[in-house]
Amino acid sequence: MVEHKTERAPGPRPVRAVPDFESFYRSEYRSVVGLAYALSGSRIAAEDITQDAFLAAHKEWDRVAAYDRPEAWVRRVVSNLSVSLIRTKAREAGAMIRLRPRDGFLPQMPEEDAHFWKAVRSLPRRQAQVIALHYLEDRPISDIALVLGCAENTVKVHLHKGRQRLARKLDEMEERS
Repeated sequence: MVEHKTERAPGPRPVRAVPDFESFYRSEYRSVVGLAYALSGSRIAAEDITQDAFLAAHKEWDRVAAYDRPEAWVRRVVSNLSVSLIRTKAREAGAMIRLRPRDGFLPQMPEEDAHFWKAVRSLPRRQAQVIALHYLEDRPISDIALVLGCAENTVKVHLHKGRQRLARKLDEMEERS
């Protein structure tokens, strides 16, 4: 005995419940960040890529929500953004290699000055800046004030305090050696 299948007449597709964007975001965010992290290798980049993908979905939510699988659409966006990021990073790395400083660009400082500049770098930021501009570039007080955007008297105070601290630091370094 042969069974015959009765064909149903094509009818309307069942209406799929469309989640609201917030529910969709909450349910998919964690796994989408995981995908972005796996593709980008950076937690920060993964979060940025994920936010960009969900922002795109939000902007087009009426259309995206109507897809059979909106979560697949978001993952495609993440995949594309990750590839774009990798390409951008590769271009940037190539540019940095081409533009890398050559030995001739950096001034050669005598080895005996290394401890002096280490002490300068340990000073408060403004004092270190004033000391470097004054001693390394031999700039007058008026130029330093212009470069740092402050009054000449402020430069004088930083230079005075910086010299005092620097003398103490250099004495301490000398005593340790």
